[in-house]
Amino acid sequence: MPWREISPMEQRLEFVREYESELFTMTELAAQYGISRKTGYKWLDRYDAAGALGLHDRSRRPHASPHATDPELLAMLIRLRQCHPRWGAKKLLVVAARQAPKAVWPCPATVAAHLKARGLIGPRRRRRPPIAAASTRAPITYANEVWTTDFKGEFLTGDHRYCYPLTLRDGFSRFVLRCDALTAHTLAVTRPRMERAFAEYGLPERLRSDNGPPFGGPGLGRLSALAVWWIRLGIVPERIDPGHPEQNGSHEQFHAVLKQKPRGRPRPPRRPNSDASRASAPSTTTSGRMKRWTRQCRRRAISPRRARCPDGCRRSSIPATRKSAASTKMGTSRGVSRCSSRPRSPAKTSPSKKSTMGSGP
Repeated sequence: MPWREISPMEQRLEFVREYESELFTMTELAAQYGISRKTGYKWLDRYDAAGALGLHDRSRRPHASPHATDPELLAMLIRLRQCHPRWGAKKLLVVAARQAPKAVWPCPATVAAHLKARGLIGPRRRRRPPIAAASTRAPITYANEVWTTDFKGEFLTGDHRYCYPLTLRDGFSRFVLRCDALTAHTLAVTRPRMERAFAEYGLPERLRSDNGPPFGGPGLGRLSALAVWWIRLGIVPERIDPGHPEQNGSHEQFHAVLKQKPRGRPRPPRRPNSDASRASAPSTTTSGRMKRWTRQCRRRAISPRRARCPDGCRRSSIPATRKSAASTKMGTSRGVSRCSSRPRSPAKTSPSKKSTMGSGP
């Protein structure tokens, strides 16, 4: 026979009956039920006033609350919600505040709680998380085996537009393949940058990224349109676990270094005295060579006339466009690299200048 559960209501009723039997005193009953004599007399008075119904627990809600929502304001919000069922609490408050600007309106959470209590807001539909295939991250043993890519957040530029920097690196040498400032993190703007990287450096075996857009998607196996394009090219998408950026720690550390860029207008670069002075700075690690190469490219971007092309300059394999083909004759095409070590043709001068230059004192 299972144990019979006794509710507090039954215990109070049993307490009253035992007291009315006059077999026990109030002190004995209070010690038996673990209550004080004052509490025992309180339940006896309620039983005498309302009978068995008086033994139920009463509401502890205060009779008056100074922070309660005004019923008139609440009725106005309910009418707006009934007229516009798709409006949320924030929009309802904005529209209602225009009608009564001097009223003290509650916060959106309070409005949402009142609407939910009246059945005007239904429960949210819970979406099942997509089942992702298990992704194994093998160690990187040689260059061009695994590339890592990610977006360095978003920030506002001087013209009040959002910028989304896309970074692409080689996982073994940690060489920065691409660092582009994009206007959005969508497939339309990300795929052309990937195509340029593949055309210049070849195809990697695996490409490691996080699960955010445009790398991951809500479909089967978290595959997005960009990931499907990688698979068609023979590249295996490699995902990190959600909420674990340390699994792509090398790339995250590069983002931390990229964020520490100096603000303001850059200083004018120093012109090296000779090639020997430029090569005099020893560099025994890959990071040192990369820093020197980055400084030289920065000088070339700031002052094209005084800059010198870094070692290993080569012709780009990206086909030239109409604009670049028209400017190739002037030597300003982006697809052709200019090196200061190549001999330059003498500048052509007009006959008047020749006569002026030839005539000396």
